[in-house]
Amino acid sequence: MNLHKKTIVITGASSGAGRAAALEFAPLGVRLVLAARNETALKELAEECVMLGAETLVLPTDVADPKAMIRLADAAGEWHGNIDIWINNAGVLAGGDFDVTPMEVHEQVIKTNLLGYMNGAHAVLPIFKQQRYGVLINNISIGGFLPVPYGAGYTASKFGLRGFSEALKAELSAWPDIYICDLFPAFLDTPGILHAGNYTGKVLKPAPPVYDPVRVAQAMVKVAANPKSNTYVGSASLLLKFSHALFPELTTKMTALVMRKYFKVADDIAPTNGNLFNTVDYGMSVHGGFGIPGAPKAHRKYIAGALLAGFAAGFLLLGSSKK
Repeated sequence: MNLHKKTIVITGASSGAGRAAALEFAPLGVRLVLAARNETALKELAEECVMLGAETLVLPTDVADPKAMIRLADAAGEWHGNIDIWINNAGVLAGGDFDVTPMEVHEQVIKTNLLGYMNGAHAVLPIFKQQRYGVLINNISIGGFLPVPYGAGYTASKFGLRGFSEALKAELSAWPDIYICDLFPAFLDTPGILHAGNYTGKVLKPAPPVYDPVRVAQAMVKVAANPKSNTYVGSASLLLKFSHALFPELTTKMTALVMRKYFKVADDIAPTNGNLFNTVDYGMSVHGGFGIPGAPKAHRKYIAGALLAGFAAGFLLLGSSKK
């Protein structure tokens, strides 16, 4: 599909992968509908996108509100008469022991990460069916396959999201020109972890290797033009998926072990809700400042080697702990 003049809705566009996607689509002369809770950040982004060649429409929206998402879809559809591509991207994170983290926090993570995507699909699918075509892109993350210890609510939302999307694909198989496309990136250098709710008592950082969110944005552009059911962004994404498929117990225990070791040396921090219940006025860029230098392909052998070494150490540690 030629993307020129196509109407594209992006949720969670104020920072991170959503902002990167808007900037990646803009030079193609598209019509961008930018949605998030932070109106100031959206307006700044819209100005950048216009300079790059896009038309823009800013619509502040909370994806956790189903009525707000219907209003978003209606306004986007009325703008130029149709919606060609809808990108479900908004997401939040909360870290901490499950029983220490308040239940309203777990609930809010699920409202945003799972119900927010369902709200988006529920709002746009009637438009797609009326048009008889459309592309729905879900930015899920490798968290849809790999459990995250100390992030139980996040894991529940991502596992649920992957199941929801798979069910939707089967349901829409009778609509050959409506595509559901899932992205599974590895850990990204976005401000998302700076915005996270945090009940660990420690400063949170993404686990290496950390990928440039621009790679996810480029994958979104590629999938929008040539729809594909599943796309894995970053070598670590596939490696982690396969490691959990082959060694589920070892992989999850190793992940928890690594996190506990990190917590022992990490700096202390007071508990915070982050951006879970309200938008924040910091970290509205594409990158979070956690990236590693070098071309992605150059890291593949180191990623594989580190994972193999980690599994070997895990076998030894787990084996010794049972003696």
